[in-house]
Amino acid sequence: MRYLTDRKRAAGLGSAKSGTEHHWSMQISSMALIVLVPLFVFTIGGALGRDFAEVQAYYGRPFPAIVAALTIWVGMIHFKNGCQMAIEDYVHGYAGRFAIIAVTCIAYAIIATSVYALIKLAL
Repeated sequence: MRYLTDRKRAAGLGSAKSGTEHHWSMQISSMALIVLVPLFVFTIGGALGRDFAEVQAYYGRPFPAIVAALTIWVGMIHFKNGCQMAIEDYVHGYAGRFAIIAVTCIAYAIIATSVYALIKLAL
């Protein structure tokens, strides 16, 4: 017995209706991180070992602040999607649902806190 109709197989939609979209979002975020992580390492390297006023002036410039914010944002979304995929595979029932909600809340809390800290530092 087949679980997919020919139309669903051709459209790439399985039983959950979002597997292809989830796969592509993981691929795109990983490609973005390939570019962002080296930029983040080089930009944060310019701020290491400086005092607070110099770091504040450094992140007052748009390029380091935008690179840091984008790296944290894309990295946490990639983390959330990867954890969700692992939890869906190995944790079932209410524990799995709770774990997905917890990971999602943690990821968005880290994004919000980091972006707030960058804005506060830059202004």
